[in-house]
Amino acid sequence: MPERKRRKQGSRAKRVREALDILASLHVPREQQNERSALTVLALLGLTAETPWTKADAPLLGITEMMDQFRKDFGKRYAPNSRETVRRFSVHQFVQMGLLLANPDDPGRPVNSPDNRYQVSPTFLKLAREYGTPGWGESLVRFRKSSAALRRLHPMEHEMPSIPVQLPDGREVKLTAGGQNVLVKKIVEEFCSRFTPGGVVIYLGDTGDKQKHIETDYLRRLGVTLDEHGKAPDVVVHLPQKNWLVLIEAVTSHGPISLKRLNELKELFKASSAGLVFVTAFLTRRAMTQYLAEIAWETEVWVAEESTHVIHFNGKRFLGPYE
Repeated sequence: MPERKRRKQGSRAKRVREALDILASLHVPREQQNERSALTVLALLGLTAETPWTKADAPLLGITEMMDQFRKDFGKRYAPNSRETVRRFSVHQFVQMGLLLANPDDPGRPVNSPDNRYQVSPTFLKLAREYGTPGWGESLVRFRKSSAALRRLHPMEHEMPSIPVQLPDGREVKLTAGGQNVLVKKIVEEFCSRFTPGGVVIYLGDTGDKQKHIETDYLRRLGVTLDEHGKAPDVVVHLPQKNWLVLIEAVTSHGPISLKRLNELKELFKASSAGLVFVTAFLTRRAMTQYLAEIAWETEVWVAEESTHVIHFNGKRFLGPYE
């Protein structure tokens, strides 16, 4: 490798380590002490490997623009579908901790807008400019004392109740406690074991974290791309041996797969190479009776309290896709 290129890579790596040192000094959760989060901070401070910390700035950037900076300034190329990972597992936490501001140019912008922009807070910018100077230690202590938001994601909050869900392949996913997630757990652990044996859970929604478990590459191989803001079903299971895609709605407060919802799901999964099967799940028969008039024909219904049975809303097939 040419000496110039080696020096450039060394400078980039050193700058990433410095950003990680700042994050560690601020006691951010360990899940955000990684290269992706360090690059996020560097992009939003307008820093390259050569720019001194004293020249840090506060550009207003969207997620795609940040990822462009990762590639351009640090040679780190992330796939386009990683945008959601950057947003959910770096930017979101830093906003909660007061390090970043969301949409300072337009505070009324909807949270699901594709035009969302982020900027470092003035206090964090001031702190970053002190890094590596004699005043860094004192500035760091002052910042930590004055920033109550930093403690929002510390261990006490991580101890909030959760619902463990065991996927068919043995892995465990923790869902936010409450809401429809009690029923989602029953769908995965009871419905799937009985009616989709050998199936692969490739999408799992969560009341508190919209896309809790998603196998993006698996979905893509089936021709499906799910928009993070789209109305995805609560559980998606693929049956490889039959090439069925089972789309399951968990009903506790929202409605079942009605004719309108059926058409929405068909549109969302129209590119799927697998046949589509539609299932509405309820906790009890009593809950189901409230929605009987809305449930679409050519769909299935499963009731958790009588988990060994499936109710078929008449069509040519039973628990199978239609052409």
